[in-house]
Amino acid sequence: MSETYAIRYADLGKIEQNLGRIREDLSAVHGNLSIVSENVKEAYAKIEFLSSEFQDFVQAQNRKNNLQIAHTELIRVRQELEKKYGHYDIVRRTTTGILQATDLSIVKKSTVSNASEKIMISTPGYWLAPCLVALSAWINNQPALTEKALQEGMRRNNEKTTLLFTLICRRAGRMQAALQWTQRYLSSQDPEQLDRNAVIILDAFAGGLLGADSEGIISKEINRWLAYLEDQPGFIEQQTAQWSEAINLKREPINASRYTYLAKFSKTWPILEDVMQGAMLHDKILSHFTSIFNQEESTSSLKKLLDEILKSLVCDFDDEEIPLRKEEELNQLIINFQGDTQRANSVMSAKQSAFATKKDFTQLLTDAAMNTGTSSVPLSTQKFAISLSKNWIYTAYCDITAQNEAKIPYAIEMDIDSFHATTRDGNNEAELIEKFEAHVEMEKHDALEDCTLTGLERFCLFGGIATAGIGLLAFASGHSFWGWVSGLAGLVMLVKHFVKKRNIRSMRQYIESQYAKKLLDGSQIIRAILAEVVDFRQDLAEKNEDSQKVLNFLEQIEPDQYVKKLSTTGRKILVSK
Repeated sequence: MSETYAIRYADLGKIEQNLGRIREDLSAVHGNLSIVSENVKEAYAKIEFLSSEFQDFVQAQNRKNNLQIAHTELIRVRQELEKKYGHYDIVRRTTTGILQATDLSIVKKSTVSNASEKIMISTPGYWLAPCLVALSAWINNQPALTEKALQEGMRRNNEKTTLLFTLICRRAGRMQAALQWTQRYLSSQDPEQLDRNAVIILDAFAGGLLGADSEGIISKEINRWLAYLEDQPGFIEQQTAQWSEAINLKREPINASRYTYLAKFSKTWPILEDVMQGAMLHDKILSHFTSIFNQEESTSSLKKLLDEILKSLVCDFDDEEIPLRKEEELNQLIINFQGDTQRANSVMSAKQSAFATKKDFTQLLTDAAMNTGTSSVPLSTQKFAISLSKNWIYTAYCDITAQNEAKIPYAIEMDIDSFHATTRDGNNEAELIEKFEAHVEMEKHDALEDCTLTGLERFCLFGGIATAGIGLLAFASGHSFWGWVSGLAGLVMLVKHFVKKRNIRSMRQYIESQYAKKLLDGSQIIRAILAEVVDFRQDLAEKNEDSQKVLNFLEQIEPDQYVKKLSTTGRKILVSK
């Protein structure tokens, strides 16, 4: 009996020891749970950060790939252009060379003839080749050959041939002949279906290169075109849309580093970003216009100016080149925008009119004014196009400004975890902090409410005492086995109760500390957001003030100011500061 008792006593000692270890393990587990909870939060934060980093990496890699492809495609397209149309350059250079050589009288007429005839043979179908023969025959006083070559040039490309000899005659000082060629060109044009090279006449007219005798004819024709177009249904709406698209093309992404908290914590940020881009547009448009009107125009000689316009005509791409030229332009835009294909396609879409073989007169003016074409537009032409289009620009710009101001949100939202609030001007800091404190306090209260003993865990205290009491009674009545069983069960229940209670106390302390941190961090975020809202509203108001400067600028312009006479100097537009 004593041996049995000794064994049982020894076994119970081990049991008590193991129970102590279990109690320690439970405490450690609880401590680890707190650490795990914190680690899980950190892991989620890291995952979110890594996700953002990965998206940025994917975007950057896509742009890099797009950039590489664009470089490769640009080389391919230019090689194809050179292969198919490179021989056109010989004709273009020879035409300019003959004009310049004739000025100097250093080339034999026979040399000019031979060169022209060889080019005519080597470039079948190209409009400039028979024009070169006609020019050579004209220099050599061969009227029959001149007329025959001219007819062939006009058959291949009537508009370009007419424009070429308008400028050649003006260059040679044959004013009457230049006037006749000008009349011929203008009379054949439909203001709704103008050849894109009609800008050549604008260049020469605005630059004063066609002389005083032609001004009346051209201005009357321009007025006739405009009157016809203005009578067409939906003209004003079309112009507004056309100029709105051209103006909005000047939009650029803003630097969001000034509004980091708004960008991160406000669902309203995409609207704010769009509105700020619209407000920044005022300064960009003003800079675009003033940079044009405040530049001094070229003081080059008449022949040099005419040669520049002639070069733009003969070097302009032909209709069969358009598909390849479109590819070239798109790939160049992708390169310019560092692989951003979306932005490149957007700009390309706005530039499509530059590749149109036919366009109405107002689109011609828009392309010239905003320089959205495929080649540089003379300064005088830009000034004239803007001044002639000022009423349409004014209307479109007012619409853009009104639409942008209408999008300005009255209230700016913010979301900090589960806290949602709004502000109008960032001046309700005390109110929002108070609401945030109440919100955090409510969340903390709910979290603490959940962190309590369950009914079973509370029962373990009284149940454990009762069970241990039963064990004592069993010992007293001589039922030692049941006494030990009941006592052990009661002990386990008591240990479970007190361990859980201690864990609950530790967890509540952890909850208190976490919500205290949340309150501190959240309050700082709210203050930062409100400060950025104040800055944003102020920045927006300052930038919107520039819109009136643009309107004031446009009101000063009159078309007749910017048709240059060769004896006058350019004018400047004063811009209010």
